[in-house]
Amino acid sequence: MASLEENFPRGGIQKKPAERKTSKPKLEQDNLFDVHHEEKSQKRKRSQKDQGKQKKFKADKTATAKDDVVNIGPLTIQALCEDMLLLGCIKEITDYELVISLPNGLLGFVPITQISDAYSKLLSQQVAQGELPEGLNSLSDVYSPGTLVRCIVTSVEKSDDGRRSIKLSIDPKKVNKGLNALALATGMLLSGSVSSVEDHGYLIDIGVSGTHAFLPHEKAKNYIKALKRGPDLKIGQNLTCVIVEVKNEGRVVRLSIDRSEVAASLATEKQNWALSNLLPGLVVKARVQKMTPFGIKLTFLSYFTGIVDFMHMDPEKSMNYSPDQVVKACILSVHPGSKAVRLTLRPAFLHPGGSPNQLSSDRVGAVVEESTVKAFYKQFGALFELDDGTLAFARLKHLSKNRKSFKPGAFKAGCKHKCRIIDYSLMDEMCLVSLKHQIIEARFLQYQDIHTGDVVEGKVLSLKPIGMQVKVADGIRGLVPSLHLADVILKQPEKKYNIGDEVKCRVLECNPAGKKLILTLKKSLIQSKLPVLTNYEDAKPGLITHGFVVCAREFGCIVKFYNDVKGLVPKNELSSEPISCPDKVFYEGQVVKVMVLKCEPQQERLLLSFRLSSKSGPEDKRECTSKEKQEVKYQIGEIVDVKVLKKKDNGLEVSILEDEGNVVAWIPTQHLSDFVATSKLLWHCLQEGDVLPRVMCLSDKGEHIILSRKSAVISAVQEEQVVRSFSEIQPGMLLTGYVRNVMPFGVFVEFPFGVTGLAPKVSMSDKFVTDTKDHFVVGQTVIAKVMSIDEEKRRVLLSLKVSECSSGDSAAESFALLNQYFKELKEIRDLLKRGEPSMAQGLCELVPGKELQLVVQDVREDGSALFSGNCVTGLTVTATRYHVGDKNIVPGKKMKVLVLHVDASTSEVYVSLREELLKQRPKRLRENSQHSAVVQHIAEQFALVSLLETGQLAAVPIPSHFNDTFRFDSEKLKVGQTISATLRAVKENDHGVLLAVQGPAKKNFFVRVRNESETVLEEMLPAVKHSLSPGDIVTGTIKSVKPTHVTVAIDDKLTGSIHASRILDEVPIGSFPTFTLKAGQKVTARVIGVRDVNTHRYLPITHPHFTQSIPELSIRPSEKEGEVTAMLNLKEDNACKKLGLYSVGQTVTCFVKKYNILKNWLEVEVAPDIRGRVPHLLLSMNTKVLKHPEKSFKIGQAISATVTGTDVTETNLCLSLTGIQSLEQGTVTVGMVTKVTPHVGLTVALPGGKTGKVSIFHLNDTYTENPLGNFKVGKIVRCYILSNENGKIQLSLRQSRLNPKIYTKVEDVEITCIKDVKKGQLVRGYVKSITPSGVFFGLSTSLLGRILFQNVSPYFVQKHSLYEKYLPEGKLLTAKVLGVNGKEKHIELSLLPEDTGMPSVLPESLGLPQYGAEEEKREAHSKKKSEEPKSKTKRRRGNSESGQEAKPKKRKICPADENDSGIEVYYREEDEDDQEEEAAKKKSEIRKPGEAPRLQVSMGFTWDEDMNAMDIPLVNQKEESSESEEEEDPQSKLKKKTKKEKELEKQKKEKELCKVEAALMDPTRQPQSADDFDRLVLSSPNSSILWLQYMAFHLQATEIEKARAVAERALKTISFREEQEKLNVWVALLNLENMYGTEETLMKVFERAVQYNEPLKVFQHLCDIYANSEKYKQAEELYHTMLKRFRQEKSVWLKYASFLLKQGQTEATHRLLERALKALPTKEHVDVISRFAQLEFRFEDTEHAKALFESTLSSYPKRTDIWSIYMDIMIKHGSQKEVRDIFERVIHLSLAPKKMKFFFKRYLDYEKKFGTAESVLAVKRAALEYVETKSSLTDT
Repeated sequence: MASLEENFPRGGIQKKPAERKTSKPKLEQDNLFDVHHEEKSQKRKRSQKDQGKQKKFKADKTATAKDDVVNIGPLTIQALCEDMLLLGCIKEITDYELVISLPNGLLGFVPITQISDAYSKLLSQQVAQGELPEGLNSLSDVYSPGTLVRCIVTSVEKSDDGRRSIKLSIDPKKVNKGLNALALATGMLLSGSVSSVEDHGYLIDIGVSGTHAFLPHEKAKNYIKALKRGPDLKIGQNLTCVIVEVKNEGRVVRLSIDRSEVAASLATEKQNWALSNLLPGLVVKARVQKMTPFGIKLTFLSYFTGIVDFMHMDPEKSMNYSPDQVVKACILSVHPGSKAVRLTLRPAFLHPGGSPNQLSSDRVGAVVEESTVKAFYKQFGALFELDDGTLAFARLKHLSKNRKSFKPGAFKAGCKHKCRIIDYSLMDEMCLVSLKHQIIEARFLQYQDIHTGDVVEGKVLSLKPIGMQVKVADGIRGLVPSLHLADVILKQPEKKYNIGDEVKCRVLECNPAGKKLILTLKKSLIQSKLPVLTNYEDAKPGLITHGFVVCAREFGCIVKFYNDVKGLVPKNELSSEPISCPDKVFYEGQVVKVMVLKCEPQQERLLLSFRLSSKSGPEDKRECTSKEKQEVKYQIGEIVDVKVLKKKDNGLEVSILEDEGNVVAWIPTQHLSDFVATSKLLWHCLQEGDVLPRVMCLSDKGEHIILSRKSAVISAVQEEQVVRSFSEIQPGMLLTGYVRNVMPFGVFVEFPFGVTGLAPKVSMSDKFVTDTKDHFVVGQTVIAKVMSIDEEKRRVLLSLKVSECSSGDSAAESFALLNQYFKELKEIRDLLKRGEPSMAQGLCELVPGKELQLVVQDVREDGSALFSGNCVTGLTVTATRYHVGDKNIVPGKKMKVLVLHVDASTSEVYVSLREELLKQRPKRLRENSQHSAVVQHIAEQFALVSLLETGQLAAVPIPSHFNDTFRFDSEKLKVGQTISATLRAVKENDHGVLLAVQGPAKKNFFVRVRNESETVLEEMLPAVKHSLSPGDIVTGTIKSVKPTHVTVAIDDKLTGSIHASRILDEVPIGSFPTFTLKAGQKVTARVIGVRDVNTHRYLPITHPHFTQSIPELSIRPSEKEGEVTAMLNLKEDNACKKLGLYSVGQTVTCFVKKYNILKNWLEVEVAPDIRGRVPHLLLSMNTKVLKHPEKSFKIGQAISATVTGTDVTETNLCLSLTGIQSLEQGTVTVGMVTKVTPHVGLTVALPGGKTGKVSIFHLNDTYTENPLGNFKVGKIVRCYILSNENGKIQLSLRQSRLNPKIYTKVEDVEITCIKDVKKGQLVRGYVKSITPSGVFFGLSTSLLGRILFQNVSPYFVQKHSLYEKYLPEGKLLTAKVLGVNGKEKHIELSLLPEDTGMPSVLPESLGLPQYGAEEEKREAHSKKKSEEPKSKTKRRRGNSESGQEAKPKKRKICPADENDSGIEVYYREEDEDDQEEEAAKKKSEIRKPGEAPRLQVSMGFTWDEDMNAMDIPLVNQKEESSESEEEEDPQSKLKKKTKKEKELEKQKKEKELCKVEAALMDPTRQPQSADDFDRLVLSSPNSSILWLQYMAFHLQATEIEKARAVAERALKTISFREEQEKLNVWVALLNLENMYGTEETLMKVFERAVQYNEPLKVFQHLCDIYANSEKYKQAEELYHTMLKRFRQEKSVWLKYASFLLKQGQTEATHRLLERALKALPTKEHVDVISRFAQLEFRFEDTEHAKALFESTLSSYPKRTDIWSIYMDIMIKHGSQKEVRDIFERVIHLSLAPKKMKFFFKRYLDYEKKFGTAESVLAVKRAALEYVETKSSLTDT
């Protein structure tokens, strides 16, 4: 019996631990109230009356004496039961549960689903949507260890190994279920959970139904501050709250979590606590009733009793309590059955909101050599005092190895023992210790003791597909992934390892927080003596260690180490020999020895090598030493001079001169120039020993420093137009880079500092891209625009379209390219001149325009000629047919020719014999003059043209931009074509040509010409002394013109600078002052200051002789002539004084420097030493300008700005281009959206750093269903300032506010106060919330209206969740104002259709009962009526279909009384109509056509069909009535009607109703409207055909959304048993999404369909849909997925085969058959081959199909079914000979006679049909022969 009791405890009995055998069995059974006096239960047994008090006391003494001893022990797991309330403390937080420390060293677990309703709702939302909803935080963000929480036991589960696990919940609904609204009182301490964050505070779920608890912000401030976990409380956060105020009988409660208020709270008698609702965590005043060895008995709150066990005494007082002493105690637990209450006297718990003392983490696991026994409790354990004076508890089982070896004598007070701390109980503030020898000696006690790289021993627990589970120690388990079970991959690990085996492993990864331990059993790793690599910081270059391969691909191998550290071994580092396919050489899991080459710990990037030792020699030593040096020396962007050491196929090996040639570097061929052709040419021309000046360090990866000579890349780095890391990249940036790789899908572009991006095919060119290789080549210089960034994947998408990447001035850009090209060509000529060979010398002397006397060598068939001569020895000289012209040429003839172009790379010279070129008429030409020109020759970078009037040669650039690389044939220039050219350089350069650009000249356009600046240097003025002082006048020549300054060469050693502000006295706004000067122009200027070079990197220092300072000059007339008053001092410390000269509000002229995309401001220069910044929002009032500010402001442009102050560092002026913004009420400004808050509105950043709010009611003049849909963060908007009070700015985006003159039509008028609302008015607004008192409806930012539930819809709703479904927050609705209470600011509204004229918010299809609000009225009317109409009504009921009722006009029917006939309702409605007519209500007079009385179908669905027909007779009647009648008021008109007329009218109405009914009942009638379909699907809800027709009906009207909605309805409506019907709808929905939706929506529907149906069918249907809509690629991908997922399904293979054959992919089908046979079981093979063969026959692959049949039949000759199929197919597709051959083979098989008979019959039928009489006879003969042979066999 006792054991039965143990396993199946009765309700309300507290279970005792097994040790408590001293108590009497009787007591144990009837002990209802463990702790409270036994008299209660005794008394109840005797009788309800008081019988003899003496006996009662006697019982009390005997019971409690034993009772106290037994029950005042610690809480044990056996004593826990479901619904027991406990106070706990959060110990650990994992992803999916909270670990709770419970009293007396117990542990419990709260699953993530038991936090609160609101939190669970967010979780299910996440599961449904697949993305993180707003407001959902992880458990670790919401909770922190050490927090006290109230828990309730949900279950105590027993695991296989006999351990018990306590499952808890902290959901307030469960914890506080003993409370109800009436029991709530001020001062009560409750636990609640945050359910939502509101504007003024938080809604708290306290688990009491019908009560709304609100926590204002001010009552939560100091709690949030102390918590330091962000500015807000989070949904699901558990709080200890005090009730501050109770309203409306507990329906509304105000709470506080203020730390001081909570800490001071005390449970008192006033708060009416009862045993049923007593909560743990309450602090009470208690009186000591009795002391026992195990603890104390207390009484509290007048009549409750509780116990305190020895572990919960105040450690200061120990057991020094006296009876009747008053103490403060905190409730720890309440037993649901026995109502036993446990308390604690520990000080940490006596102030609610506090938390218990923690133990330092390193203390757990510590061994204490001497701990003293304080007390020993024989049934429970012993209390010890540790070496630091703290108390510890050891359970009985931890005091000795086993029960037998236990000696109680060793645990007397004062005895000393060695123990180990195994845990810390937060709820007891006590360490838990163990004296067991094996625990004290154990190497590992917890996961924290294990370190990565440790070698451990463990026991095999289980083998699973993912790996092996190993037990390392008690409570510590690890996983050996299947990859790590051995050095090689094991296919059958169970053969090597058995459960229970001892194994030696090494720790790969240990995460104590997540209790995750990953181990390896690879011997090579376990036995490795090399250092263990556990983090990226330790990966120093040169380190050699062991790792294992996790991935081998074409790019190299990825090797992993400990703690998930991984690195890449690039392809070139895999071996000393090249490896083409690494995946074939290395396998996953292979242990390898690697060397670290380079590591970037921040980026977690690690570069490795398998080449551990390279050939040692002097060369290698040199490289090593250079490596060490170069790491220190060369930064990316550094400019160096280099000397060519060695030429290799793909580049040059060079040494850096600055380092005396010790450092070896590499210049790839493509990095020699910005132009691909020039790069190759330069490579050819350079010889070993040549010096290349000004080369830039590009990167220092791998073995060499990589250098670049691309001038565009170098200038981008020098001008800081680069990004140094991924984080600096912003969309919209223009970056200079070079093509790294060209793939079929796009181009990868690399930028300096190693950042890369992808330009997809669509963003590569403005032209259509067929092949990416036609457009770009690897190494080509490009300018890319950043389009978008993916932060997570660290990807950058670029655009290389010229339209997006150019500055817009194509002429200037193309000319700059041409200039650069000729400059580089000059360098090549200089290199060639130096060379020895005469051919190179000859090449240099030949320039375009040079006349030569040459001999004709040969005339080709195409008319072109070849020439030879002394000056062109070794060169190929050609004149094309066009350039021979009409000259008569014969081989050997000497002729005069003109050189057009010299191609140094191929040693070809192109010449012309045309007269107009040979007879040039040179004359002085003006720059920017426009000429007609004829194209004479086309090279790669330019076209050579001759000017029509003079015959002079000019070069015209072909590409207009670096990215402009591709031309269609129609766009290419042709020789002989006439074009318009604008001259840019009018002096012939070293190449003998003028420079021009295509197209007409632009006015006032200027481009600086670098080539001229070189020639100018020779004509320099005599040298000026260096000691220039301010005020000196100097003369110089303009060297270069930059947008914001001009460089002037004062003499050959000194350079000065003129700032844009020092050129003109009056600068026109919008002009470019520097462009008024030209390179080569002489100027006289005055020195106004000196600038230190180091402070301004951007100034070009062309001559290194003068490095200290640059004179700052001015050519302003006023400053040149007059005295210079304010001299510039360009030292930094003086900047503050200078800025002080500008006052706020002052207007200044400044010059655009650049638009900083990162910081979102425009940088300008006011003077050479004064800079300014214009914030984004102060650039313009035009939103278009603000969207693309970088396009609106050109560098160097003069703009007028207003000073608004100085910036924080006081080094820049803060400026505004829109004046000083006042932000006063009524002004219009611009802003940028910074936050979008659903259902509330926008937060907008305003000029001047202010922010404003826009309510959803101020977004538009017309409210929309999704008002915030058009707004995204970063959108620029114009705003009207409604108010600016106390720093809070309210804005409006309504057009009626922004443009009041234009926009006069306002659909939804602004409602500012309650006076704007009038009774009877129709208003629109958004649903705010749904509460038990009704629906709250937002009319404006400050006004809310209430809609009572009876005014929401005409239906009676029991579940309020229906309202939440159909009236979600933020839904747009129209309501009618029923009443306005100005004093209390209450507005009552209605949503009823008869009030608003809109459809009901709850659809009729829900079939809800209607409100009976007008029941009483109707009954009152009915009493006045006579009996006569009743009989008529009954008669009328007989006419109409039984089971149908007419619906009252107000759509409100009350369910009939019990004795009601059901006809009364109909009758009442008629009466009501009469009454209404007599009362002459206008409503019935002006009734809408659709509001006539309707039929109500028995199923509760309304038919709205053709109701107009009913009102027509009435209207006609009114029209016929005389004018005099119309003039009278309606009342008199109605009074005149006699009873007979009324009766006739009613009969007429009845007839109309019958007509409509008959029409609707007509079975042949086709559905015409949505209502018809609704009716049909109601009658046959499971018919998918009807639902599909309904969808098709909507799709005809292109109402896609409605069709989707119908499909969703169908899926909800069709019964779950009708699987096929449901599948039909899913397929229709897939079809719909395929045709009208996006790939994303299709995939979402598909995923859902797979969940709800048989997956295979859904996959097959989607494949068909793809194939039918010709989306073959998607179909292909889906089939591949199916073959993986359903590889055992024969139908999938066949379906795919059919698909491939339809595509004509016969080869693929053959390969598929092989795969199918491997995947499918052998018994299916014959059938599959046969089916494949049939398919191939069908799709004309007959030969292969025959071969399949033949091979199958040769293997399985007795498969008659296959023979039969083969025959059928051959009869259809083959020749007669082939068919006969098959028949002949079959009839000679040795099969069963029955089967043979079948084949003979088939053969005979065939011959009868297709053969001759002889062939028929032959078959019969063969049959006879067969029969004879058979019979002869039987005879023998």
